[in-house]
Amino acid sequence: MSSLPLAVLVLIFAAAAAAIWVAGIRLSDQTDVLATRLHLGSALGGLVLLAVATNLPEIAIVVSASAAGNVGVAVGNILGGIAIQTVVLVVLDGFGVRGDRPLTYRAASLVLVLEAALVVAVLAVVIAGTQLPATLIVWRLTPAPVLITVLWVTGLLLLRRAGRSLPWHEAGDAPDGQDRPRGHRRHHVEQEATRKGTSTAKSAAVFGAAAVITLVAGVFLERGGDAIADHIGLSGVLFGATVLAAATSLPEVSTGLTSVRNGDYQLAVSDIFGGNAFLPVLFLVGTLVSGQARPSSRAPPPPTSTSPRWPGSSPSSTLPGCCSAPAAASRASASTPSSSCCSTWRASAA
Repeated sequence: MSSLPLAVLVLIFAAAAAAIWVAGIRLSDQTDVLATRLHLGSALGGLVLLAVATNLPEIAIVVSASAAGNVGVAVGNILGGIAIQTVVLVVLDGFGVRGDRPLTYRAASLVLVLEAALVVAVLAVVIAGTQLPATLIVWRLTPAPVLITVLWVTGLLLLRRAGRSLPWHEAGDAPDGQDRPRGHRRHHVEQEATRKGTSTAKSAAVFGAAAVITLVAGVFLERGGDAIADHIGLSGVLFGATVLAAATSLPEVSTGLTSVRNGDYQLAVSDIFGGNAFLPVLFLVGTLVSGQARPSSRAPPPPTSTSPRWPGSSPSSTLPGCCSAPAAASRASASTPSSSCCSTWRASAA
């Protein structure tokens, strides 16, 4: 896509972002319907499936970028997605919560504290993994992504157990927090689907179509974004951590606002924490696809040159071809092109 004009690339990027936004909302709604009817949240496999379904845009971008060798874009999208999804909490607090009490007060729950602790633990492993040598890779795997995945799965098991029975007062909920039980928005979405006569098979078909659209749009988003970054001279890591991450966070903004306005504050915060805990797992996917531990942080050494230099000039200020030895004979006359070229270069170097 790099050969396309910048205006066309921007249109492609905007269309892909809009497709992810619309398909992501439909994907979230059908995920709620299927999770409620099939009781996906009661088993570990269902929890993993829900995590994958709600992060399909990021998965598409990481796979596409890693396959193309743009590991920096993949890493930037993962870390930028965590940062921007955390900022989404500010958006939900500012535009979704009514009244004088903030979102964190209304969503107070010890289960959310445990979810936040899982996010911190996973990110701690991410930071520690940067200190390992990039050559420490066996079978396209490195220790940090494997440990992140194990920690995330273990955290899911512990959180599922804590969600069923907590040894704390009020099952871990603050006495002046959310009125209705956590997750009631999902039941409301399922009830609306039942009222409209949406069968489980139809819901699964819509889910599959939305997933395919999200994956395809994610690939176009990554390829178009990478080409835009090349056009404007922005690094892949920075572009992935800002613009790409913001585009893939649009569905979370919409679903989060819906949850908050329906009074399901804990679900809105939990969705953000759950996404932030899952995104580092994509380092495992990126490593498997690219075969690289992380983007190279060392710039390639400057090329050495034995070309002659003017006295007092920098090592990179080598003579142009017209001033080289083969052109020395042509400098007898000041009117020759070689002499003019050499004189111009001598004046600029001085």
